[in-house]
Amino acid sequence: MSFFDKIFSSWSTDIAIDLGTANTLVAVSGEGIVINEPSVVAIDNEANRILAVGLEARDMIGRNPGSITVEKPLSDGVIADYDVTEAMLSYFVKKACPRTRFWQTKPRIVICIPCGATSVEKRAVYESSTAAGGRQAFLIEEPMAAAIGAGLPVEEPIGSMVIDIGGGTTEIAVISLGGIVASRSLRVAGNKLDAAIVRHVRDTYGLNIGQRTAEDVKIAIGSALPISSGELDMEITGIDATSNLPRTESVQSEDIRAGIQTELRDIMTAAKETFLETDPDLAGDIKTNGILLTGGGANLKMLDKYLADALEVPVNVSDTALINVVMGCAMALENPAALERAYS
Repeated sequence: MSFFDKIFSSWSTDIAIDLGTANTLVAVSGEGIVINEPSVVAIDNEANRILAVGLEARDMIGRNPGSITVEKPLSDGVIADYDVTEAMLSYFVKKACPRTRFWQTKPRIVICIPCGATSVEKRAVYESSTAAGGRQAFLIEEPMAAAIGAGLPVEEPIGSMVIDIGGGTTEIAVISLGGIVASRSLRVAGNKLDAAIVRHVRDTYGLNIGQRTAEDVKIAIGSALPISSGELDMEITGIDATSNLPRTESVQSEDIRAGIQTELRDIMTAAKETFLETDPDLAGDIKTNGILLTGGGANLKMLDKYLADALEVPVNVSDTALINVVMGCAMALENPAALERAYS
C-alpha cells in the first residue's frame, strides 16, 4: 500500500461486498456485516427512477402493477443489467457507509466474482463498483473468499476444497499456497433448484406456484437423500393448472427430492471433474481433511451426505455458510498479499 493509499484509508471506511444473484451482503471494516438484502431493484417506469432496492423491492415481486418493473440485475452470478446493478450497488454503498464527516473519502471495495467469470464480466463488476462510489475496487474469486472466511489454511501448502452453492452459481475450487489450482464454475445453484421445484410441482400436482413459494418449499422440506429423521410434508397454495383457481395442496419431501435430482447430479459431476485436474498429493489432503460445503445451498438437507457418498470424501457443512464469502472479502482488506493477488 502506497503512502497516499494509507492516508486515504485513514479517511475512509472500507467495505466488502458479496454480490450475489439472490442476496447481497455488505461488511464494513470495524463493524462487521451491516447489510444482507435481496439483489432486487424496483423501477418506476413512468418516472424512470429507482423506486426501491433490496427487501422493499423483493416484497413487490408478483404484486407490482404494469407501471413498476421489479428486476434481479444479476443472472447466474454475473451482471445482466449494468445500469441497474450500478444503481443497486450505489444504494448499498451509501447505506453501508454514509459520508457524515467532511473529511471522509470514498471507500476501497473488495467484491467477489465467480471463478469462471470472463474478462468482460470481471470488467463489468469492477466498473460497477467504482461507479457506485469505490475509490479502488478489488475483485476476489468467490471460492477463495469463502475459504478465507471459513478459516481454511489457504496460504499453506495444503490442498483445501470448497463447494460454494449460491443463488446463481456453484463454485468448486481446490486451493493451495494462496491460489486456486483447479476449479469449476457451474451455473446450476439455488435458483435452478427453485425452478426445478416449480416444474415438478406443476407436473406432479397440477399446481402452478411462484419461485418464492418454491424456495420456501426447498428450505422447509427439500433434501438430497431420504431424511434420516423422517420424511416431511408441507401445505402450499398456488393456481390450479386446469381450473386456474387458487388451490392448496400438501406436497411431500420425496416428490420435491425427485424434482431436483438432475441439478444435484450436475453439481456432483462438476466436483468429480474438478478432482480430475487436481494433483494426487492435493487430492490426498482433501481426502484427509474433507470438503467444505458453503453458501446458501449448503443447507439443503442431506446434501453433505449425498456428496460424501458420491465423491467418497468427507463433506463438512460450514457453520457460517451464509456469510463466509463476505467475511473472506472483509479479511482480504486487511491482508495486503491477498489484495495483490486480487483483480484490480
